[in-house]
Amino acid sequence: MSPDPEPPAGDAVAVFQMHRGMLLGLAYRLLGSFADAEDVVQAAWLRWSDTDRTVIEAPNRFLVTVVTRLSIDMMRLAHRRRETYVGPWLPEPVHNGDMRSLEPADTVAQRETLSLAMLRIMQQLSAPERAVYVLREAFDLPYREIGEILGLSDANARQLHRRAAGHLNTGQDRFATDPEIHRDLVERFLFAARTGERDALEGLLARDVTLWADGGGRASTALRPVTGAERVSRLMIGAFAKRHPTGLIVQVNGQAGLLLQHDAEEVADVNVIAFEISGDLITGIQWMANPDKLTKHGPVR
Repeated sequence: MSPDPEPPAGDAVAVFQMHRGMLLGLAYRLLGSFADAEDVVQAAWLRWSDTDRTVIEAPNRFLVTVVTRLSIDMMRLAHRRRETYVGPWLPEPVHNGDMRSLEPADTVAQRETLSLAMLRIMQQLSAPERAVYVLREAFDLPYREIGEILGLSDANARQLHRRAAGHLNTGQDRFATDPEIHRDLVERFLFAARTGERDALEGLLARDVTLWADGGGRASTALRPVTGAERVSRLMIGAFAKRHPTGLIVQVNGQAGLLLQHDAEEVADVNVIAFEISGDLITGIQWMANPDKLTKHGPVR
């Protein structure tokens, strides 16, 4: 998984640091939470440091196995917690600085698995399906190795991947929009919402656009997805008219998004909005208002 030569196995810190970005990228893709991914990687470090490393032939494979299995355990716990979650659950947005620590992100397919759109829809998969899908699509592992990591046969790993892809119904470059088109749509969206131009805003939205808002019971948001260009535009214009937020275009999971600031002193009044785009229309909007998922998105200075 790493083109660079491995440090001596006895150098626990150097070996782990060499793979840390890859491990963090794996855990984040599986969990949809940067904070939880950091916890998993820390737990993997503790296990690695307590292991007799002289008997480990491939440190990268050992570490990937540990992180994958720890993430699956956490996914199953998270699934039970989300049964009582207030409103829609959305993945935690990551700003550009932290994106650089999530590996790999060289190819379109790898970047797609880091998009908030893909992270959101992957939540419909079972934990094993998600693990197989991520290991195959983002890390290009052979089914044999995926099976060894998960304790499955090659055939079972292949079947889980086929099932996951069917659930996701992913086409090539599903969420890969030209960055300039994406940014232009976000800029026009911000202008129309801020100025209250409903017709202009509706013209940027697909007829069946859906808005998901995650307040986690900590912020006042829509408790169910809002669907339809008219309803979404009305909600957005009303929100801007009521709170008059400062809007800043930022990179969210590698794509242009919005950072909305209502009070420069309170992180709880910072929201992040990400956009799903197809062609030249906005098809989905993820509005993150849960302060627990915005600790790294502080007030604009």
